[in-house]
Amino acid sequence: MKRKIKDILAAIVYFLYEKGILHNRIKVHTIDETIDELLYTGKSMVRFGDGEIVMIKGVDLMLQKASPEIGEGLSKILAYPYDDLIVTIPGIFDTLSDHLPQSRQFWKDHLLFCRKTYEKYCNPNRIYYTTFVSRCYYYAKDRSNCGRWFAKIRKIWENRDIVVVEGTKSHNGVGNDLLDSARSIERIICPPSDAYGALPEILEACMCYGRDRMFLLSVGVAAKFLAVELFRQGYRVLDIGNLDMEYEWYVRQTPGKTAIEKHSVVGEAANRAAGYEEYLEQVKVWL
Repeated sequence: MKRKIKDILAAIVYFLYEKGILHNRIKVHTIDETIDELLYTGKSMVRFGDGEIVMIKGVDLMLQKASPEIGEGLSKILAYPYDDLIVTIPGIFDTLSDHLPQSRQFWKDHLLFCRKTYEKYCNPNRIYYTTFVSRCYYYAKDRSNCGRWFAKIRKIWENRDIVVVEGTKSHNGVGNDLLDSARSIERIICPPSDAYGALPEILEACMCYGRDRMFLLSVGVAAKFLAVELFRQGYRVLDIGNLDMEYEWYVRQTPGKTAIEKHSVVGEAANRAAGYEEYLEQVKVWL
């Protein structure tokens, strides 16, 4: 019964947004507009998914415990304080008609419980970019654009020297060609959970690189704070989140979410046994 009531309330709230009855001042660019902004400018990106929004409310995530310090910091970043550091949020306020049913229901529920957080902290004078730029496969009812989107995304770091900052299980670009367009790849491997507590050490490792390097971040909530600080220090930084996982699903043409084998490979011995020699050569720092 509780689930049925929640579904009804979520449907009502979404209907009110879709019809413009609830005042919708939050505007979000499309996936193509977001990719083009990154491809044709030198801007950096910090992304907010559902997890960062609920953490502002003080809710723990699987890989990061909440705290007032984290919540306050995230709310300030969500307010979009810098012109050349674009902020992405889920583009869910105008329509969910392009989502698969399971994704549509998830975001209806999210909007039911989190819409006031968006309304409180989002900057009414900004147009945001879409978080679905890095989650463009799973949600989509029509997946015919995914190949074109991923091809454009890969051009963002084409012929660039990149540094991937990621968790021990992430393996961005390992076993696929997502990062093959880069001129070179180096990696900083971070703790798999509560990486926020290791931010000083992560930042120190990043700052050893010159400003010519492009940083790709995949370290959960910690990536938001790291992106801002690296941006302020003059680096170009892209918070890519789970882009690699979405790309894996696209390459495999999976109908829904499925486990990726490399995400269970942890440690030097396991990576060597898996044949990830090139990955190990790219790793410059283990934190």
